[in-house]
Amino acid sequence: MAISREAAGVEADPVLARYSRQILYAQLRREGQESLLRSRVTLIGCGALGSALANLLVRAGVGFTRVVDRDYIELNNLQRQTLFDEQDIADNLPKAEAAARKLRRINGGVTVEPVVADVVAGNIEDLMQGADLVLDGTDNLETRFLINDACVKSQTPWVYGACIGAEGMMMPILPGRTPCLRCIWPEPPPAGASETCDTAGILGPVVEMTAGWQAIEAIKILTGQLDAVERRLLRFDAWRGGVDWFDMQPALQAGDCPCCAQRRFEFLAGKLGSRAAVLCGRDAVQVAPPPGGRVQFDQIADRVRAVAAEPPAFNRFLMRFRVGNNEITLFADGRAIIKGTSSLDEARTIYAKYIGA
Repeated sequence: MAISREAAGVEADPVLARYSRQILYAQLRREGQESLLRSRVTLIGCGALGSALANLLVRAGVGFTRVVDRDYIELNNLQRQTLFDEQDIADNLPKAEAAARKLRRINGGVTVEPVVADVVAGNIEDLMQGADLVLDGTDNLETRFLINDACVKSQTPWVYGACIGAEGMMMPILPGRTPCLRCIWPEPPPAGASETCDTAGILGPVVEMTAGWQAIEAIKILTGQLDAVERRLLRFDAWRGGVDWFDMQPALQAGDCPCCAQRRFEFLAGKLGSRAAVLCGRDAVQVAPPPGGRVQFDQIADRVRAVAAEPPAFNRFLMRFRVGNNEITLFADGRAIIKGTSSLDEARTIYAKYIGA
């Protein structure tokens, strides 16, 4: 079977040859691939979703990917975080650095920049500098609301993704054209209201499915095919085989979003984000969610019972439980004191894992 002159030219090009099967796709072609190679992406979070996304981006030929993550690799990550292996744990590597080393071996023709940092209001705009797209590989809503603020303010597209248990969600956000995250959820849920992977579990295939949907939308955006970008929120249950699409455009049309309509960037201004502080001389960190919330001790106790060293004990004032080397004391307003660490980043990670955000 004869191949076209264009295909023959691609096969002969040392840069494009590796992408030849992708270039054959009618909606991409050579022009689309060249757009990908010129593109710059900031990926926030390199755990389960983030590592799957990073792998897909680099193999697709996205020219520059900044991988930002605050965490380190643990044995229980390997079930679903596909860029990492046991040697990374033995080498005590941060996730961003371990991911970058793997990704560079996968594709030496693109640039991968690892950043080991906690994404907060004070640095997110710098981390997004020059990005054509931001991808959500995070594991908590607070950081997603922060991403939303920064992207709406700068008019940068981003793709939301989340998964837990056997369920996944995905939605592209094109500021000014589609609803933003706060159009749909004007106020973040109180601390402890949502399950986490560390309490409800997660199936590895669900991660890959969610990341796959995010990556498809990313490719559309990076190749300038905005009319093809999905305008709906996807929610699927891989165990049951159910897939639902929700039209969220009315939320944008209502015109009362505190972020994209009223231009109040409250997470970016630090007004609604959680706060953390080292407690002097106690080997402990206090993590405080935004004021005004209340937690349900019984619900959180049910979630953490399987991972706690002993059954969580609580009264109407506070709850206390131990996980690994950390003792966590949770107060009714959502504030927690986490003993066994003096690291703000580690304390935030523990809070997000076992209490949620």
